[in-house]
Amino acid sequence: MTNHEDNIQVKGARVHNLKNIDVTIPREKLVVITGLSGSGKSSLAFDTIYAEGQRRYIETFSAYARQFLGGLERPDVDKIDGLSPVIAIEQKTTSKSPRSTVGTITEIYDFLRLLYARASDAYSYATGEKMVSYSDAQIQELILAEFQGKRINILSPVIRSRKGHYRELFEHISKQGFAKVRVDGELLDLEKGMKVDRYKTHDIEIVIDRLVVERTEQTIKRLTESIQTAMYHGEDVLMILDQDSGELRFFSRNLMCPTTGISYPNPEPNTFSFNSPKGMCPHCSGLGSVYQVNLKKVIADDTKSIKSGAILPIGPYKNTWIFKQLETIAQRFDFKLTDAVKDIPAQAMDIILNGGNEKFQVSSKTLGITRDYKIEFEGIVHFITNQYKESNSNSIQRWAKEYMDKVACEHCGGSRLKESSLHFKINQKNIAELSAMDLGDLAQFFVDLKDSLTEKQFKIAEEILKEISTRIQFLLDVGLTYLALNRSSKTLSGGEAQRIRLATQIGSQLVGVLYILDEPSIGLHQRDNNRLIRSLESLRDIGNSVIVVEHDKDMILKADHVIDIGPKAGRHGGEIISQGSPKDLSNFNTLTADYISGVKEIEVPKKRRKGNGKTITLSGCTGNNLKNITVEFPLGKMIGVTGVSGSGKSTLINETLYPILNAHFFNAVKKPMPYTKIKGLKNIDKVIDINQSPIGRTPRSNPATYTGVFSEIRSLFTQTPESMIRGYKPGRFSFNVKGGRCETCQGAGMRVIEMNFLPDVTVACETCQGKRFNRETLEIRYKGKSISDILEMTINESVEFFENIPKIHRKLATLQDVGLGYITLGQQSTTLSGGEAQRVKLATELSKRDTGNTFYILDEPTTGLHFEDIRVLMGVLNKLTDKGNTVLIIEHNLDVIKMVDHIIDIGPEGGKSGGRIMASGTPEEIIKNTESYTAKYLRDELKAK
Repeated sequence: MTNHEDNIQVKGARVHNLKNIDVTIPREKLVVITGLSGSGKSSLAFDTIYAEGQRRYIETFSAYARQFLGGLERPDVDKIDGLSPVIAIEQKTTSKSPRSTVGTITEIYDFLRLLYARASDAYSYATGEKMVSYSDAQIQELILAEFQGKRINILSPVIRSRKGHYRELFEHISKQGFAKVRVDGELLDLEKGMKVDRYKTHDIEIVIDRLVVERTEQTIKRLTESIQTAMYHGEDVLMILDQDSGELRFFSRNLMCPTTGISYPNPEPNTFSFNSPKGMCPHCSGLGSVYQVNLKKVIADDTKSIKSGAILPIGPYKNTWIFKQLETIAQRFDFKLTDAVKDIPAQAMDIILNGGNEKFQVSSKTLGITRDYKIEFEGIVHFITNQYKESNSNSIQRWAKEYMDKVACEHCGGSRLKESSLHFKINQKNIAELSAMDLGDLAQFFVDLKDSLTEKQFKIAEEILKEISTRIQFLLDVGLTYLALNRSSKTLSGGEAQRIRLATQIGSQLVGVLYILDEPSIGLHQRDNNRLIRSLESLRDIGNSVIVVEHDKDMILKADHVIDIGPKAGRHGGEIISQGSPKDLSNFNTLTADYISGVKEIEVPKKRRKGNGKTITLSGCTGNNLKNITVEFPLGKMIGVTGVSGSGKSTLINETLYPILNAHFFNAVKKPMPYTKIKGLKNIDKVIDINQSPIGRTPRSNPATYTGVFSEIRSLFTQTPESMIRGYKPGRFSFNVKGGRCETCQGAGMRVIEMNFLPDVTVACETCQGKRFNRETLEIRYKGKSISDILEMTINESVEFFENIPKIHRKLATLQDVGLGYITLGQQSTTLSGGEAQRVKLATELSKRDTGNTFYILDEPTTGLHFEDIRVLMGVLNKLTDKGNTVLIIEHNLDVIKMVDHIIDIGPEGGKSGGRIMASGTPEEIIKNTESYTAKYLRDELKAK
């Protein structure tokens, strides 16, 4: 092999902040790219190597095909040699569709559907008996054996329990040459104009033949023809009526209940698909949940009257048709619209909410006459439901949703499938029950299943079972034992979604591919980290190259080759400061090397805070897998919530505690998971949640606009003497509205030149030279700087520049405190790394005046952060806690866990084996626990110090 084929050679990479770097990456090795957050790791891995791989793939298409795909921009790099086909496994959460589940993404559910279609047993949903199906020859043999010497009628069912007069049907049957029918159990001769009561339900069968059963050649031939005729008219079902005893027997070519005659179509894979009309529950269309009107949201306060707006969707009294109808209902039931809702008769409220049609008369004593009135009212509930289901307007649907709750479909119980699909079973389990199992239990189910299958079933299922078991094993290997196949993909965290895609890729067994992963260890407990590393090593060992952007110490030490980018972040980074094997790291004087070798470390606090003595106590939490737990949160401390992935941390904090606090302080309507009571809410005065969602999807969003500091800067510019003479308002200094912006590029600073079937090219606007504003706006200067110059400043420069303007200085100083001094005020949000975006959110919240009584909730704030970034972040959070606030962090990172004052550890495992409080107390108290996984790893971390 030549050197060219042994390595990927990148020459002259200049994407984002990369400083024209050359780098050699060995192929078929596990390579880790590390460095400070914002130093240029993702710019090298994703925006250079992956983008070029994608572009080359699309270049292989014809020019005609490329025009539909939209060209990909060539990354700013001189050349890349030795590049294999590239697959990127990023943190971007998977499909947001409610129809996408863990089972569908991994394709395990597709194999399950095939298994059930080919190897399951069907049972009747009416009687629970095993369904039977026969061939025509078997039916003939059974009739000859069971009805020997008896007089029988061969019947063909055409109508089953349906209303109608069926005159046309009787005429049609008569024209086909049949003389008798059986209607509701009674044999009748067909007559002209014959019909039945249209308002009653009927069962109608055609009498195909009447004969005495004998084993003679003539009878057998007649029986064969009659069976075929009966099957044709009865859609593969026939009935045999013993004329003397009146006994009925059903026979079917399809699956059929021997007692009731209910038949199922023969199963196909889409019989078990909730995305196909053949399998989906017709009531919820295969979603498993429906929106239902919540009466508490419609009438929040029943002491108010209808006239003063008790019914929230229609508001206070107006002179409209709906209120005229309500007045008519009030006359009918003798109440007034000024009465409190709780005093209105129940019958009247039923009509107001659910609708009704009624005519009535009211006699006027003064005039001595009676008047006719008519109530034709749809009902508030039906009105809201119809608006939600039938309106094409998103805003009207959003309005209707405000009064509705998402509840499990009562027909399918949330299983998404129709009734008949749920009665196909393997080893007494239907497909929905398997989908609801944790993957660990499901793997065990398939191990035990082999003994339960018949020889024929096993022969059919052998290959399918192999595929299912292999795929489940790959998911277990990346630490996802606690997930179930029916888990909706939009509820997965970034790390979970990424590991599912990783398991799918390992399952595909591709060779010679370059995989690029973005921090796959996010959201993973130390215990599962080794499993993940082994999975990546197995990808490498079958002949693939693996590049991982990662900060995790274990991952860096297990890599074959480490590339460290720095020395600092943003415009002060973008250079290769060291590369080689993990052992070679110590030869370099870099931040990463110092933290790996222990020269630098994140200090454990000398003493833990005692808090303010007050607590919030949350009792009886049973959401998802929580086992009726009671948790005490001590206030005035930094609290760490830990536990293996899937143990119930997010359920307890994000789904139970935060919605309760948010509803209490800000009247939010998100319903918390079940709990019995909460005490101590009076001990805090607000809650702030800082989660991992991105800060902006458009290039117009930047740190200045997101934090709100740009509004203050624009106001400052309107107060300059020149601006006041010209009468400029803040809008003049916005690049999003007409007036002050450059209209050629509409304030974007860039123009996109369309190149037909070549990639679009972005160039600086020729009118404003990328400054975003027109000449008149740029003439306004504050301390010699125009508004465009301000956006080009780094945070560090702007902190100094605005030090005498407290409102602006406070917000900028917070951005500097969280370690973002290197980014520019006007940097596009789309170019910020994941760690940077989360810290911009954190800074925005921190810059608001804290009350010393605020409860902060942070969900894995170390995502995308280097050891040095974590040290800076913890410094900010410590300052907050020192002021008396409570900071609660959901975290796996031991550098954070060892610094908190109080740990709440949930476990012991993920999924249904989790949901219990394993330990709670200071880190020093926790490490004495022998059952907790967190305690085990924390013990090693604290001992190492």
